[in-house]
Amino acid sequence: MNIAVFTHPAALSHDTGEGHPESAGRIRAVLRALEAPEFSPLLREIAPPATVDQLTAAHDEDYVEAILALPQDRVTQVDGDTIFSSGSREAVLRAAGGVCAGVDAVFEGWAQAAFVAMRPPGHHAEAGRAMGFCFFNNAAIAARHAQARWGITRVAVADFDVHHGNGTQDIFARDKNLFYASSHQYPCYPGTGTASEHGAYGNIVNVPLAPGANGEVFRAAWETMILPALENFAPELLIISAGFDAHAADPLAQLRLREADFYWVTQKLLECADKTCPKRVVSLLEGGYDLNALALSVAAHMRALMRL
Repeated sequence: MNIAVFTHPAALSHDTGEGHPESAGRIRAVLRALEAPEFSPLLREIAPPATVDQLTAAHDEDYVEAILALPQDRVTQVDGDTIFSSGSREAVLRAAGGVCAGVDAVFEGWAQAAFVAMRPPGHHAEAGRAMGFCFFNNAAIAARHAQARWGITRVAVADFDVHHGNGTQDIFARDKNLFYASSHQYPCYPGTGTASEHGAYGNIVNVPLAPGANGEVFRAAWETMILPALENFAPELLIISAGFDAHAADPLAQLRLREADFYWVTQKLLECADKTCPKRVVSLLEGGYDLNALALSVAAHMRALMRL
């Protein structure tokens, strides 16, 4: 299969400061992992900057203007853990633009799937608020771009990051044509994502997992709750919010997944996509803060995307 990887050096220039877990080292670890010979067939692509129209399809216009107007000559602490620095503007634009380019690649047909290796992540960014390392919600921007440019209706986001994607849920909850499903540790940051949060049209599926839950619990949650709901929604495009911080080695939470679990869930998502939107899968990097575990987990994810 032709799998396109979108990235850009700007991802390394988003400086969050010494000791911050969401560091440039994350992208370096991912790209080193993808240098292995088994990944030589991957199509290497440059992530372009998003347009303002692409951003405002998912975010409030005044919010987009405020983020893009942040000073580039000094560090701005947008919230307790979300940092904007001199290199951040290009990084956030190319992270969002990369997912839009990934959508274009699968609809144009020259790639059967795409993976966007950019930072900062996006799934905590709400329509009008930055938080949790995130400025723009890359998954939501990709979904709106697919609808606007390619004329499709139903888009699904499947999120296996250890943290609930409150931002994606915020943007999707009142739109019957958008579906969001998440497994995540609960209780944990950001405190949302209870099983009772269904969205206005039953288009939200949250499966909270207790701290310490292992791969067996994780797989059962996806097999019995998320995958059937996803298949029933029958998306025309599947977007994967691929966070790898549910790994047992990750320092920011307490789930106990291993690389094999990320391979398994990716494989299951592809099987589901094959039934409703074959060759229309876009995956984008969310969390993952132990660099070795992140590299190994991304490699497992890519093997599944490549169907190795």
